[in-house]
Amino acid sequence: MTSSNKATPTPDNKPSRSRGFLLMALASLVGLLMAAVLLVVFGLAMAYPNLPSLDQLTDYRPKMPLRIFSADNVLIGEFGEERRNLVHIKDIPDVMKKAVLAIEDDRFYEHGGVDYLGILRAAVHNATGGARQGASTITQQVARNFFLSSEQTLKRKAYEALLAWKIEQNLTKDQILEVYMNQIYLGQRAYGFSSAAQIYFGKNLKDISVAEAAMLAGLPKAPSAYNPVVNPKRARTRQQYILQRMAQLGYITPAQFEAAKNEQLKVKTDSSEFGVHAEYVAEMARQLVYEQFKEDTYTRGLNVFTTITKADQDAAYLALRRGVMDYEKRHTYRGPEAYIDIPSNKADADEAIETELAEHADSDDIVAAIVLSASPQKVVAVTASGEEITMTGAAVEMGKSWLSEKAAPNRRIRRGAVIRVMQEGKDWQITQMPEIESAFVAASTEDGAIKAMVGGFDFNRNKFNHVTQAWRQPGSSFKPFIYSASLERGLSPATVINDAPISFDAGQTGGQAWEPKNYDGKYEGPMTMRRGLTKSKNMISIRILHKIGAKYGQEYTTRFGFEPEKNPPYLTLALGAGSVTPLQMAGAYAVFANGGYKVTPYLISKVTDANGKVLSQANPDRAGTESSRVIDERNAFLMDSMLKDVVRFGTATKALVLRRPDIAGKTGTTNDSIDAWFAGYQSKLVGVAWIGYDQPKNLGNRETGGGLALPIWIGFMQKALKNIPIEDRPVPEGIIMADGEYFYAENPPGVGVQSLEGNARGTPAEEKARDAVKNELF
Repeated sequence: MTSSNKATPTPDNKPSRSRGFLLMALASLVGLLMAAVLLVVFGLAMAYPNLPSLDQLTDYRPKMPLRIFSADNVLIGEFGEERRNLVHIKDIPDVMKKAVLAIEDDRFYEHGGVDYLGILRAAVHNATGGARQGASTITQQVARNFFLSSEQTLKRKAYEALLAWKIEQNLTKDQILEVYMNQIYLGQRAYGFSSAAQIYFGKNLKDISVAEAAMLAGLPKAPSAYNPVVNPKRARTRQQYILQRMAQLGYITPAQFEAAKNEQLKVKTDSSEFGVHAEYVAEMARQLVYEQFKEDTYTRGLNVFTTITKADQDAAYLALRRGVMDYEKRHTYRGPEAYIDIPSNKADADEAIETELAEHADSDDIVAAIVLSASPQKVVAVTASGEEITMTGAAVEMGKSWLSEKAAPNRRIRRGAVIRVMQEGKDWQITQMPEIESAFVAASTEDGAIKAMVGGFDFNRNKFNHVTQAWRQPGSSFKPFIYSASLERGLSPATVINDAPISFDAGQTGGQAWEPKNYDGKYEGPMTMRRGLTKSKNMISIRILHKIGAKYGQEYTTRFGFEPEKNPPYLTLALGAGSVTPLQMAGAYAVFANGGYKVTPYLISKVTDANGKVLSQANPDRAGTESSRVIDERNAFLMDSMLKDVVRFGTATKALVLRRPDIAGKTGTTNDSIDAWFAGYQSKLVGVAWIGYDQPKNLGNRETGGGLALPIWIGFMQKALKNIPIEDRPVPEGIIMADGEYFYAENPPGVGVQSLEGNARGTPAEEKARDAVKNELF
């Protein structure tokens, strides 16, 4: 029998039990979440006091490179790991700030360091399968760049958020944005937008357009991927997106958007290129500054202002390059630089050509190219840019002998040959890289400030500065200093000297017996000292030095800055057989130009720190200061008069093309035509040009200073003297004129050395009369 008291479950028991479990689970979850939040809050609270100090931000002192400027404030060089130009927020153009905010953080001025709306927006976007978006604010990027790594971990993200909050509590929004826009890396070693504007567009930040600002604003995300030099298509795509964002946010008007969208940007393809070719100047300035500031040189933000001007430097660079290439045109073509086998498949051929040309760097306008086809009448070649060029007729003249089928296979211009081409006007022509070197320097005769300096044909090929480091024989360009010495020994421009063969035994020369010759092998007999210099007669110079004594001649030349140990006291000194540098020659010829004062050429006018405070300033010797006088004013006047005749009637008549009666100078060609010089000046500006091989060898039997170096000097002076008025040099006191010639007043005709065959000193009566005149004058 079944008991009637047995309990039967009610229908409501099971759901009640389920709700209980659900409530317990929910409570547990809430508890866990609260515990997690408490743990996070506790962790953050513990971590916050341990966050790094913000001194790097509150006292922001970024690494600033050494910058070299011309006298007219053109940037000519930059040295340092980080290329940065610190700019304050008030000086950053509004369009640049808006471009950055549009793509990086448009709610920057609204959030407190972490943009929660931005995080939510990015999360929704990423969840729906769009291209992955980030939500880091500018403040978070600053925190990451200064204090954290780029690893993608929750710990790093948490620290980043904490640091962002801390930064927001200690810096204003403008201060944060200023730090960001100066610190961020933007490719090409550029840090900050001011530096990037210069490197990518060659512009000051304040001068950039809306389109350029958008291009720069696209770089922070991935400087290599959106680099307009390396990836122009990808960079333009991102630029266009940023312009759209700026328009959507109302940062630019529809008209500005349309104009910027269609603007063709001119991106500098060579990021190391500055506004002027002054590589040797910049390197010399760097070395001089490093001697003073050591390792601080590259991080302290020093600004070095040199004495050169852009116009003069450009003129010197172009004149030197033209002079060297004119020499190359007159001499034998040496053949292609290399050969490659060009594959028949176009893609493979393009890759092979690109790879090979990468090994043959261009030298400014001298471009490497690979021959695609060649015949005696026509050459077709392709350059690294992909441009296919065709040369015919005169354009292939230089390489004509190497286009023949009879030419040696290893020298012939044929398919696959690597050659050099140069564009003149619209036409390309075959040329070659020069083997010779050259140097040019120009300086003020008033204080020695260097106005232009080109130390070689191409700094990237040869960093040896021939202006300051090349010790070369000056040849006939040294003769004026021997003539100057003779004026102090009683000779005058009217002194008659015999241009006839002469010989000396070993005892007289200090070495072997010597039988010198004139350059042309011709002798004209007795002539005045003035004519001897005009015609650059070796026999005249030798007889002068023999008369005054080689030891005296050596000692006298030290007044001009020449080193005695480099110029031994032998008779060969009369022909410039010692060693000088072009810079020494410039300082020496300045003495004749300025009336007898020694001025030391200098390059740096001042050095300032990043804030413009002057740290050092030049204090050069100046012409007109008697403590700087090294020769008599009358001596300088007579030498100037004779050197003007070298231009009017002598070996430098090519300079008459300048149509200036106030220029003077002297050509120089050493024995066997190894060195070619021209040193010349106008009263305010001296210039020296040199050409030769680094490993001395003959330049060519018909090559002289007048044919090689003088055209470089002329090319420079045509531009440098363009707006300089012609000056008439006044006759100084103590100079008289008789029979059409100038004399020292104490050495009138009949009193001084009239001929080297006669007495060096006059009769006792003549000596007494001369001394009386000298005492009255001085």
